[in-house]
This record gives sequence, structure tokens and C-alpha cells, in this order.
Amino acid sequence: SRIQTTAATTMATAKYNFKSITVVPTYKEFVDIILSKTQRKTPTEVHKHYKISRIRSFYMRKVKFTQQNFHDKLEGIITEFPKIEEIHPFFADLMNVLYDKDHYKLALGQLNTCKHLIDNVARDYVRLLKYADSLYRCKMLKRAALGRMVTVMKRQAENLQYLEQVRQHLSRLPSIDPNMRTLLVCGFPNVGKSSFMNAITRADVEVQPYAFTTKSLYVGHTDYRYLRWQVIDTPGILDHALEERNTIEMQSITALAHIRSTIVYLMDVSQQCGYSVEDQFSLYRHIRPLFANKPIVVVVNKTDVKRVADLPPEQQALFEALKAEEGVTLHEMSTALSEGVIELRNEACDLLLAQRVEYKSKSKRSEEITSRLHIALPQPRDDKERPPCIPEAVLRRKLAMEVPEHSEAFDHRVKYSGKRKLEKDIEEELGDDYVLDLKKNFDLANPEEKYDVVPELWNGRNIADFIDPAIEEKLAALEREEEERINSGYYDFDLGSDDEDLEEVRSLAKAIREKKGILKFEQRMKQTNKPKMPRVVVKKRERSLGRLRSEQRDLGVDIDSDEEGNHWDESLDQGVQHPPLKKMRTDEEGRVRSSSTMPRNRLGVKNEKMRAKVVKLGKKTQENKFNKNAKKGESDRHIPTSKPKHLLAGKRGMGKTRICRFDFGGDDLLGWGSDKSGNP
Repeated sequence: SRIQTTAATTMATAKYNFKSITVVPTYKEFVDIILSKTQRKTPTEVHKHYKISRIRSFYMRKVKFTQQNFHDKLEGIITEFPKIEEIHPFFADLMNVLYDKDHYKLALGQLNTCKHLIDNVARDYVRLLKYADSLYRCKMLKRAALGRMVTVMKRQAENLQYLEQVRQHLSRLPSIDPNMRTLLVCGFPNVGKSSFMNAITRADVEVQPYAFTTKSLYVGHTDYRYLRWQVIDTPGILDHALEERNTIEMQSITALAHIRSTIVYLMDVSQQCGYSVEDQFSLYRHIRPLFANKPIVVVVNKTDVKRVADLPPEQQALFEALKAEEGVTLHEMSTALSEGVIELRNEACDLLLAQRVEYKSKSKRSEEITSRLHIALPQPRDDKERPPCIPEAVLRRKLAMEVPEHSEAFDHRVKYSGKRKLEKDIEEELGDDYVLDLKKNFDLANPEEKYDVVPELWNGRNIADFIDPAIEEKLAALEREEEERINSGYYDFDLGSDDEDLEEVRSLAKAIREKKGILKFEQRMKQTNKPKMPRVVVKKRERSLGRLRSEQRDLGVDIDSDEEGNHWDESLDQGVQHPPLKKMRTDEEGRVRSSSTMPRNRLGVKNEKMRAKVVKLGKKTQENKFNKNAKKGESDRHIPTSKPKHLLAGKRGMGKTRICRFDFGGDDLLGWGSDKSGNP
């Protein structure tokens, strides 16, 4: 039974969570969402070889899918909005005041009717599609079915807009739990209801010196006796007939009528609110029937301006008559000076707790609860009376917090008020003479060290304690020892080889920087605004076989000879001394290399050891590259397809595929195309 009660409470609380209601889309958004989902989720391609039965099922699926989406969307809206008959009477009446219960029910009912109409349209057209005899007829029936669904939905545009406004307003309502322990504050406008609520809770309700500053219900929470209490601040109520009250006042009347709580009725005897004491008593008598079976606390606020004792005798007689009423408690308070605020909260909470305990003791479950309770009473060990007391040392310490001058000599005549003197209070007392002192509360073994030059602490000790007085002598000894090591050659060692390598690297880097600068300068010169030759001018070939032969013959080399070593032309060799022929250079792999250029595998490599390391790393990199990409070698250029047809064919997106043909043989421009389904 305990589990069922907990589950029921959880379900009841969940009903009042109006902030979780999904956003209601407009008519156009509603239709766009449904139709685009139908277009994306159902196939849109029909081939000419499809049988008519397959085409029928294709279009029947589209109609059913659209109907199901409409049905689910509307069902979600109808289900998420609270039903007036199933929620607490407080929320039912509050919704009637704010949104008109009849209009709200009518909007949800029309959405429910729209849902059934769409279901009927889909059922009728699916029945017609079963007997369609061509692709064209199937398409027209599908188009008519979707059109009728959209037409039915179009009539709900105003209802959807109204429900979205209701949802936004519901989400802004305070999270009030009607079954929770509650203090309900009411009264005329501008009597101090919001100020009292701000004083006992963390709610930040706006407070202004004019009437009707609070225009809706506000809720705050406070703790008392390890229990959670909610405090509801209601808008001000005026003294006139119920039919003449506006929406702001009816919110207060609804809360007073339906929420089980302690009623805190505030009155302003100073009459700064603009209403006389007689008017406030008249309002109290008119709304008194709403307080039936609820504890009532009548509060006289703004006592810092005027008290009940300062009123005329006829007004004091009204308060005396009020005290004589059964179940009514009178209390005086001043929110400006915080006098009696906490006492009022405690008194109101105690009254409600006593009433709730009384109701539970009279219920049928009271015997079941009392049978499980066991009250343990301690047995006295002797006849000696031991009243509770506070040790004198504790009182002295508390008094020292409030009055520092009594910290040394404790005086029993000084009464401890229980309020600790804070830094804020000291600042208010001293005013402009106040100086913030952060060091006075330092807890040190020697209190005189609080204001040392180095007040930094480490491991509970002052850093100044770690200063060595003989630090200068130790530093001089270390300097002498270092000087002796330098003179004895302790730090001398040969850096010749390293200096040579470093010098070689520096010279190479310098040459690279110079070459890089020259290349940048040449590139900058090429990018200048030079006149450009027209395209008709053909650039002269810089290299050709004929030029090569003529230049070599001028040098005495016969490049047409096939005999090895016979490269000189004998006709040109008369009386002319030619330089000796250079031997052709070949690398390790047998390839001929120019005598003026270095092999590629030696460029940028300092020595043979580094070259072997580069070759090894290159082979390893190529192996990883080829193995990872499943290639045989450098010549393997096969690129596998990234979009295989069997994974991506079959559905089309939002665009259209058009096929167009033009015949220019005659005078007319002819063309034809096809839609997504392949229809002409």
C-alpha cells in the first residue's frame, strides 16, 4: 500500500508539470512536417515493368503513412494538455479564469474530431486505391487523399494558435503543489504581502509603492522543523462583488478556495495602502467563507508607522471583536524593521501542523499508525533534579563574538541576544572610519606574528621562521668553492669536434638562407607588371634536337656516331686541341647521371650513415602506405568506388530528375520529360 501511495503521489505531481508540454506547431508547419516526412520515408520511384498490384500497394502505403503521422501528432497534442476533469480543482478553476474552460475544451475537442476525420479520409481512399486500374488513377487518388487531409487540417489553424498560447502561459505558471504544506498570504493591494514573502523565502517578488504590483501568483519555499513549506503570494483583492472581480483578483480567490493552507491575512493600520481599517475589515468578512476549516492568522503590518494601541477606540473595538472569534490569531509585524516576521512564520506553521495532525488522528489509518509507534521514556537514575544549562565558557565565547569588550571578564548581567556580530555590523557602526582588516583573524601560535612583513603561511607556520641567519656565510663559502673548481680546471673539456660540426651546420644553414632569399627575389621580379605578348606570337622553342646537334658539332662532338668513344668529328679535329672527354657517371643502380648534378638520393644528406637511415625510413613508409590502402606498389592507381550502387540506389531526395530532348529539325522546339516516378 505504501508503494501504491508513492506511485499515486508521483503521478499526481507529474500532471502539474506543465513545462513539459511539447510546442504546438502552426498549421503550415504542421502540414510541412507531415508531408516532408512522407516524401522522405516512402519510396518515390516506379518503373514501367511494375505490376499494377505493386503500384497500388505503393500508393496505399503513402496514404496510410500520412494518415498515421497526422494521427500520432494530433494524439500527442491532445494527450499532453491537461484535462480539466482529471487535475486538481485549484488548477481547473485557475485555467477557467485564465483561458475560459469552454474555449479550451472546444479547441481540444475539435482537434480530436479532426483526427477522426483524417482517419476516415484515409480509410475511404485506401478502399478506392484497391480497385485502381492504372498508374495515373493511383496517383490521382493519392493526391486527392492527401489534399483532403490537408484541407481538414487547415480548418484547425486558429485552434492550434490558441493552444500554443495556452501552452506558453501554462509553462510560465509557478510550480504550485496543492497537497504540500502551504502558507497563503492575502489582503488588500500594497499592504506588504510581497515584502513578507521576500523576508521568509528566497523568492524575489517585485515590491513597489503602488497597488497591483503583483499581478499573478508567486510561490517561494522555506524550511521549518526540518520540513519543506511553500509560501504563495497572491495579488491584491478589492472589496466588491464576485461578478465584478477581474482576472488578477480571481487568481487569489481560486487559491483561497481550493488550497489547504494557513491563511495569513495582512492589514495595514497606517492606511498607507489607500484603504481604511473599516474597508479592510469589510473585505475580511466578505471572503471569510473561503477560510472555512483553515487556520487563520490576521497580521497587523507596518507597526513601525502605527500600532493598534494608537488607533481610535472604535477601530480598536474591531480588533477586540476579532480576537474573540474562534480559530483566529492576531499578530503584529513590521517587515521594514524585520520585527515579528520569523515569529509569524513559526506561529502559522505550527497552526497548520496541529490541524494536519488532528485530521490524521481522526482518520481510519490513525490506529494502524499508532500501533507501530513506540515511545521511549528515559528512567531517572536518582531523585536529584538536573535542569538544562549552558556552560559558562560557552556563554563567554558567544558573548565575545557579539560584545568584544566582555571577552576577558564575563558578566552574568549582560544578556546574550544570540546574534553574532558580523563584519557588516562593524562597518555600519564605524561608517567612514571602517578599514577592512583581513589579518586580525589569523590563528597563529604567537599572535604577535599576525602583522609580520611576510604574512604568508605554509603548513601552519610563518615563512619568516624558515629564514637562516647564517645564509650570507654559507653563500660566501659556496662562491669560494666554485672559484676553486674553476681554477683547478674542473669544468674544462674538449669541445673541438662538436664545434666543428656546429660550424658546418651553421654555414650550411647560412647558404640555404641566402639561396632562399635569392629565389624569393627572383620570384618577386617575375611578378612585376611586364607587358604581355599577344597570343598570336608563338614562343620560340628553347630546346630542339637540331639545335643540340649544331651546338655539339661546333664543340667537335659527333652525336650521330654509333661507335663507342668516337664522339669527335675528324673534320673539325685538324690543328685544334680539345679537352679530354669526361667519363659518364652512374649511380649504384646503373642509371647514367650528369657530371654536374648530384644523385637525388644524396641531395640534402650529410653522410652515408644518414643516407642509409633515409632509405630505410622511405621503404618503411611505403610499406605502411601500400599495405594500408591494399595497393601492390607505387604504380597501383586503382581507386575503389566510394558510393556503391547497391547501397545508395533506390530513393531520391527533394530535387527533381528531368529528362529533356529538343528537336531542331523543324520550326517548333519539342521536348518531353518525366517526374520522379518515371511518368511521362
